[in-house]
Amino acid sequence: MAVGITVTEAPATTGYLSTNFKMSQTNNFDDLVVALKEALGPSSGLTSDDVDLEQLTQLMADYASDEQQWSRYAMGDEKLPYTRNLVDEGNGKSNLLVLVWSPGKGSPIHDHGNAHCLMKILQGDLTETRYEFPEGDQEAPMKVKSEKVHKENEVAYMADELGVHRVSNQGSDFAVSLHLYTPPNVAKGGCHTFNPNTGKKFHVKKCGYYSAYGKKLRV
Repeated sequence: MAVGITVTEAPATTGYLSTNFKMSQTNNFDDLVVALKEALGPSSGLTSDDVDLEQLTQLMADYASDEQQWSRYAMGDEKLPYTRNLVDEGNGKSNLLVLVWSPGKGSPIHDHGNAHCLMKILQGDLTETRYEFPEGDQEAPMKVKSEKVHKENEVAYMADELGVHRVSNQGSDFAVSLHLYTPPNVAKGGCHTFNPNTGKKFHVKKCGYYSAYGKKLRV
């Protein structure tokens, strides 16, 4: 079990929440949330001419992960591969999530609904496997483009133009990551998942939240 993550009692599901939550006077995580919102401004997202992807990446890279600062958002469930916890909706054209990854589990292969994603590792390691988009209607095993282990405090960028991917926690402890999606297409219209053996895709209508603003939602 990950350091600082314990079981909390819940009537319907087993939740996980960091226990070392004791806020210091200065919360650099809150500062990061504000800085990302200000950097995006009123724009339509990362593809807009007035948005600097390098600036957003640097803001996330400059933040040194501190569990005490983001622990109130880190709600997980051992029954699920991962949970999506809403931190901020920015200017209405982006969303910022903390994802908690159960040990030995991961996401299906998926696209991002024509959105862009920045991912920062807050705790543990996450393995990202990228695949080529399936070609045509003929069924065939999906082709791996790359695989990389992202370690704590590293930042990665992903978009549909780079292919599709899956993220997995191959460790024995819980892992936590911060994701900036813009525009928030997946939250509104869902995404596609892919069968790794055939390349066949399936539409997931909506990807909801496990919690929002530090409060657990009904699942």
